[in-house]
Amino acid sequence: MKKIFAALILILAGIQLIPVERTNPETVYDFDGPAEVKAILKTSCYDCHSYETRWPWYSYVAPMSWLVSHHVQDGRKHLNFSEWEMLKDMGWIRREIVEEVTKGEMPLPSYLRMHSEAAVSADELSILREWAEK
Repeated sequence: MKKIFAALILILAGIQLIPVERTNPETVYDFDGPAEVKAILKTSCYDCHSYETRWPWYSYVAPMSWLVSHHVQDGRKHLNFSEWEMLKDMGWIRREIVEEVTKGEMPLPSYLRMHSEAAVSADELSILREWAEK
């Protein structure tokens, strides 16, 4: 049993050496919509969908670091508020954001477990819907 425990400790220590990308490049064009919409997006979306990611302590501990880094990279690839200028005139993007939030797919349920403040309230969803329909 001691050998198994020691092996697990060595493995856990060893995987900490595997590099993980945790970067926040310079913002190209930040979201320039209504202030109340931006506040909702910053609280609920920016950690994975912008270059303003807050990297929590667990994003430095493998294997969680791998998952967090993957979610951020994937999120930025699909929608990046730090490159908003290229997207802002595409009305379907706004509608897609509202649809994802309405269906409970965003923010990710796994993210909400650690960041309950990111949950979008009914009032906030109403604000997003109004913005999306413009």
